[in-house]
Amino acid sequence: MSKPQLLVHDKADNVGVVVVEGLTAGTDMLGVVTHDNSDFRLTAKADIPIGHKVALKELKAGDTVIKYGEDIGKMVGDAETGGHVHTHNCKTKRW
Repeated sequence: MSKPQLLVHDKADNVGVVVVEGLTAGTDMLGVVTHDNSDFRLTAKADIPIGHKVALKELKAGDTVIKYGEDIGKMVGDAETGGHVHTHNCKTKRW
């Protein structure tokens, strides 16, 4: 298997994490779900830095963000499938 560009922790997650430097828009990413070592393909819709999140499905403002199978925050802006999810469109629910 090729080296993955995207890791997802749990099947319930709606975001994954970029694990390579220099990921550019249009990249056909290999994603791996670490819970069961399954893989999938997803096209990056933006340049996404290492360590940043990618939407695994269309996310709208107000949607809950799920990572590690847990609620990690809410969308305050939209992200298309394969789009960049970070502080510009995702915030904690604490404040």
